[in-house]
Amino acid sequence: MTPEAAELPLIASAQALRELAGAEPVASGWLEVDQPRVDRFADATDDHQWIHVDPKRAASESPFGGPIAHGFLTLSLIPALMARALRFEQRMGVNYGLNRVRFLKPVPVGARVRALFAIKEVRDAAQGGVNVTWSVSVQIEHPVEPMLACAAEFITQHYF
Repeated sequence: MTPEAAELPLIASAQALRELAGAEPVASGWLEVDQPRVDRFADATDDHQWIHVDPKRAASESPFGGPIAHGFLTLSLIPALMARALRFEQRMGVNYGLNRVRFLKPVPVGARVRALFAIKEVRDAAQGGVNVTWSVSVQIEHPVEPMLACAAEFITQHYF
């Protein structure tokens, strides 16, 4: 474990999750969304639309002034960003689903993003697990104030 990871809030029980319900959001560290990451995502999803993978054309023709990350790439970063916000000591944790997702601003390639995680609800699940509904705000770093790129209700399932 890195020294930075050791400083993250530790979640080692369902009770710890319940105690965080309604608390202030926990912020992840920043993560750069660079062109190689966007290109790998395009390859993985077969979504090679030029606004994502052709920086030259995107700079001249796109209303965004350059290439942007796929909305679903932004969404798919939520688990990685969660690992930069919280440390789980558990037998197993899985992504359970999403209730709502909105893409509010495009993420320019080269931008850094972070996520804020707030627990809305913790419910008992099968076999002693718990389902956690998180309110997640993915933000784009900006000199004045972070801009909201994606808002999602993300559900995870945990077994301690």
